[in-house]
Amino acid sequence: MAEPTTATEAAKKASAPPPAAHDHGHDDHGHGHHDPIHAANPHLAHHFDTPQQQFDAGKLGIWLFLLTEVLFFAGLFCAYTVYRSMHPEVFVYAHYFLDTKLGALNTCVLLGSSLTAAWAVRNAQLAEKKLLIVNIVITIVCAFTFMGVKYVEYAHKFHDGLLPGKHFQPKEQIWELKSFRDKHPEAAEYAEKLHKRAAHAAKAGAPTTGTAAEAPSAGAVAKQQTVYEKPSADELEPLIAAGLVGPRALDPSAPISRPRMAHVFFGIYFFMTGLHGFHVLVGIGIWVWMLLKAMKGQFGPSYFGPIDFTALYWHLVDLIWIYLFPLLYLIH
Repeated sequence: MAEPTTATEAAKKASAPPPAAHDHGHDDHGHGHHDPIHAANPHLAHHFDTPQQQFDAGKLGIWLFLLTEVLFFAGLFCAYTVYRSMHPEVFVYAHYFLDTKLGALNTCVLLGSSLTAAWAVRNAQLAEKKLLIVNIVITIVCAFTFMGVKYVEYAHKFHDGLLPGKHFQPKEQIWELKSFRDKHPEAAEYAEKLHKRAAHAAKAGAPTTGTAAEAPSAGAVAKQQTVYEKPSADELEPLIAAGLVGPRALDPSAPISRPRMAHVFFGIYFFMTGLHGFHVLVGIGIWVWMLLKAMKGQFGPSYFGPIDFTALYWHLVDLIWIYLFPLLYLIH
């Protein structure tokens, strides 16, 4: 009875693959269950042999992605250049409607966020967890500040009717005052007061001169209200002659003097700044993800690639705005 058992066991051993050959198949690729490199680097993906190889591959990938982004925005900048060379008067007209101070504020905010992003990379390399978290948080706050300022700018444009395409219907007083405010600030301020007086007078249906105390009594409340005087033709004619207000100040039916293609500029403005804002929002999402990973202590000298790649993306977002700011806001 012992001999059949021995023969059967011998057959099973002969059919089984050599254990050394099986182990060698895993070791050739360094991906075995007991591979020391992967065991020491839990963030090392299975298809990479070393952390340096994984970092180099990621760096190449992010640079290729950034190259496509540069090419994309380069096309928009080329369109801007061609259109501005064909219609320079449109840009001279439209730049008065952009708030240079808000644009400069956003530029400073993004430059500051680029600095904190670079510091975050250094903190990750040195395993400085607290400083890494602080710099990521500051970067996120700067990004939200940028978007908040952009919201204020967009809200003003919508309120004033400065929209792209057929929706471009700016208010008359916006054009008349904005276009000459820098050259004649005192006269522009006076013209603005005249516009307000005319608007209040038209809204209240008030007499052209005097106060409610001089008008027929309409109750105690009416006696306390001041009626704005409607500007007279004698007051407006010098401003019209100087170009500080348009002829519609006297004749509401007079045409507005402005470039016919002005709406195209605001189409370019909203598209380019809106697309840039979308990239800022994407960056915010990525930075929040990096913040969560940093709070778990996942970054250190051997694993800081995601922070480095995110910072590179953020630097590109900053660089694009550095070009957008002078091209759109600093036109003279």
